[in-house]
Amino acid sequence: MRTNAGPEVTARNVTFTAVACPGEIRKMGVRSQQWPWFAILVRTGREKTANLLLENSGYECFLPVSKSTRRWSDRTKVIEVPLFPGYLFCRMNPHNRLTVLMTPGVMQIVGVGKTPIPVEEEEIAAIQCVQRSGLSAMPWPYMQIGNVAQILKGPLRGLTGIIVRIKTGMKLVLSVSLLQRSVAVEVDRNWVSEVQAGKPAEITALNRRQSPVLTDAVHLSAMKGASDETIQAD
Repeated sequence: MRTNAGPEVTARNVTFTAVACPGEIRKMGVRSQQWPWFAILVRTGREKTANLLLENSGYECFLPVSKSTRRWSDRTKVIEVPLFPGYLFCRMNPHNRLTVLMTPGVMQIVGVGKTPIPVEEEEIAAIQCVQRSGLSAMPWPYMQIGNVAQILKGPLRGLTGIIVRIKTGMKLVLSVSLLQRSVAVEVDRNWVSEVQAGKPAEITALNRRQSPVLTDAVHLSAMKGASDETIQAD
């Protein structure tokens, strides 16, 4: 393992981990001790440049984007804009971060004081699944609690998040707790399981332990007459 500033290189002994993603199981080579994801605060408008520079330095980075149509008098162009403006995500050794901090465009690593705080692995995996699905995603007001459901079908199968009813259907809201920011992607109501009021992480943990269904669980049919505003638990 390298001891100088910069990203850690992949060790010779490589294991393979099956990563659940929309409708498929993807294999990826990882080290037995992979560094966690961290949120990197960058200058607005410099996200793509900073992401490219970090990747060229050997870091694994993730810059979630959405497509936006810009129209001018003589032409129309589809461009990619960051889903989390001013941020990108990077796997790194938090004790060896000088190279990241010296990258042009980078302002700081998100944390408490001078201590970087990692982003939950499951939260990054969920956003990555949305990006791979090809479905359109958009920034959304941050949500911690609401009507939680698991996606049982479609390209997002296996994801759990907060379900919000809109005029055209339903959206699945996924959050990055450390940043207190959310994104939403439209889903088919036929993909969605029974909803339960609460926090996504808590309900996911309960379901994994095969606990009894919560008493305040409701069916999607109960949401049929809901308004177009965000549906949250009391």
